[in-house]
Amino acid sequence: MSTLRETLQRHVDDGAVPGAVGLVARGDEVEAVSVGSRDAEGTAPMTRDSLFRIASITKPVTAAALLTLVEEGTVGLDSPVAEWLPELAEPMAVRTPSAPVDDVVPAARPITVEDLLSSRPGWGFPSDFALPAVRALFEVQKDGRAPQAYPEPDVWLADLARVPLLYQPGEAWLYGTASDLQGVLIARASGRTLPEFLAERIFEPLGMRDTAFEVPKEKRDRFTTAYRPGGAGGLELTDTPDGEWRSVPRFPSGGGGLVSTADDWLAFARMLLGGGEADGRRVLSPASVSRMTADHLSAAQREIGALFLEGQGWGYGGSVDIDPVEPWNVPGRYGWVGGTGTTAHIVPRTGTVTVLLTQTAMTDPRSTPLMRDFWRCTAG
Repeated sequence: MSTLRETLQRHVDDGAVPGAVGLVARGDEVEAVSVGSRDAEGTAPMTRDSLFRIASITKPVTAAALLTLVEEGTVGLDSPVAEWLPELAEPMAVRTPSAPVDDVVPAARPITVEDLLSSRPGWGFPSDFALPAVRALFEVQKDGRAPQAYPEPDVWLADLARVPLLYQPGEAWLYGTASDLQGVLIARASGRTLPEFLAERIFEPLGMRDTAFEVPKEKRDRFTTAYRPGGAGGLELTDTPDGEWRSVPRFPSGGGGLVSTADDWLAFARMLLGGGEADGRRVLSPASVSRMTADHLSAAQREIGALFLEGQGWGYGGSVDIDPVEPWNVPGRYGWVGGTGTTAHIVPRTGTVTVLLTQTAMTDPRSTPLMRDFWRCTAG
């Protein structure tokens, strides 16, 4: 089996990524490897503390933050979200998933907090992007890799409320929208901004010093440049260290807006493996961590989102492995991937954490060859 360094270096050498940071922790033993450069020009070497746009591996962090509000009784899992998001008090759903957007019926029941946590509010992306209600959602649910493109949360929520649900609340697992709704709910219910709340409840207790919705000037020398695969096999520039993350956006995305490091995500992962506690600081109860990392979907719901889930289930904010389809699929393995080329997981049964951070974006929801090679290398 290739070593972690060999695996990452191979993908740098073939031009798939300018650089990468890979980390695997088994208990107190941590292997962290940095290869390549922070940009395609090779102006600075990649280092373990390099900053990356982590995209959708923001989702577990947001879910954990919302669960702290559940634990303190500010919100309830069964509470209708309309109590804090009145724009969503009377949603309409298309009669069938393939129906036109004007063929609608009232939602059969209110959307709940648990619907948001489990990604089943009725909004989000299925495997079929051609459905009329999905095309309408694309007009509102922007690409989280460009956070400055979003309007203010109040405007975004009002726009979303005009898009019909693709499925009735609780009926289907749909990707994406629920995590951004969690972020708006956190801010409304707590009376704080989402950046303030995450800093207070998650980042500061866990010592996640480099995780935020912006990169201040004094840290930008560690911030990677972002790319996407180009048409001719090269890389196209999408963002620079002085670009999208130079300031907190109008809409801090709970679905994908964070910048972080491998060690910061490791700190978050160790809290989950510790049943909600790390270094004597309790962030969540063991019961909340158990709910967060357990599969909540039926087989039919997993099938609706098959393009994203690849046979996995879903907890709160991340996928949960069901069957050992590949060598790295351990039942109970929890985590997710990010569209900027990131992935992070925990394996509760073995106490393992794996984190891969790159700066080359995914081109579709399926995991990249580098991700699969990283998982294969770090399995076991």
